[in-house]
Amino acid sequence: MPKTARWAATLTLTATAVCGPLTGSALAAPEPAASGLYAPSALVLTMGHGETSAAVTPERAVTLTCAPKPSGTHPAPVDACAELRGNGGDFDALTGRAGAMCSKQYDPVVVTVNGVWQGKRVAYERTFANECLKDSAASVLYAF
Repeated sequence: MPKTARWAATLTLTATAVCGPLTGSALAAPEPAASGLYAPSALVLTMGHGETSAAVTPERAVTLTCAPKPSGTHPAPVDACAELRGNGGDFDALTGRAGAMCSKQYDPVVVTVNGVWQGKRVAYERTFANECLKDSAASVLYAF
């Protein structure tokens, strides 16, 4: 193969590799974003025994979707969504059951919350000294 033909073949292959992804649907106009009255709110909550989520294998996991309507595998999605809306989605501000009687046994439990709350990314982790304290930390959200 002459030198000129090799250069032409190399240039053609290079142009195809570099510019190929820019043809077809990649150049099409982007699809309009879904518009709606509600910002998305969809969370995955996990629970496991241990001190940090990095060292824990999740033992339970539930989903919670709050917009457009409460749903998911959480046992009480309507109440859990109302609890989150009541404090503006601040997981640290959740108030638990007053007067809950829990032992002082140290058996740490980690709860993680990941997903989207009212259109904003959420990554939350909290460690409780035991499962009783986890269940009493929020009236409904962590009770799964």
